[in-house]
Amino acid sequence: MFKATPNPPPETDPVSPYATLDSRKLHAAADKALDHYLKPDIEPLRSSQDRAMKMFTVVPDANPEALAIQTYETFSSVSILLLDLAESLDDKPRHLAMAIYQMSEMGLMLVERSLDNERAISPA
Repeated sequence: MFKATPNPPPETDPVSPYATLDSRKLHAAADKALDHYLKPDIEPLRSSQDRAMKMFTVVPDANPEALAIQTYETFSSVSILLLDLAESLDDKPRHLAMAIYQMSEMGLMLVERSLDNERAISPA
């Protein structure tokens, strides 16, 4: 039996907007998206050796007391530089330099305390 159809046939909404795409590609894309958000990154963290812009390094077996002493010297130098800078500034920039100076002084006090603790713990 012959059924008459209008020419052209009426447009119907497709069942899926992805009817023309390969289902394997869609499945692979979905897996990739899920892996990105749900699977943890198993890549190891980069060590300082891997960084391209490495300028300074601290040897792994450095003496802790020597590190603390060097830190103290660095904080002392920063404090002196900040005081010199603050003398040449006025108003808000001076207050900013003095605030940074006070933070460096707190760092100095922390390092001094750690050095005192290191000496108290180490056998004489």
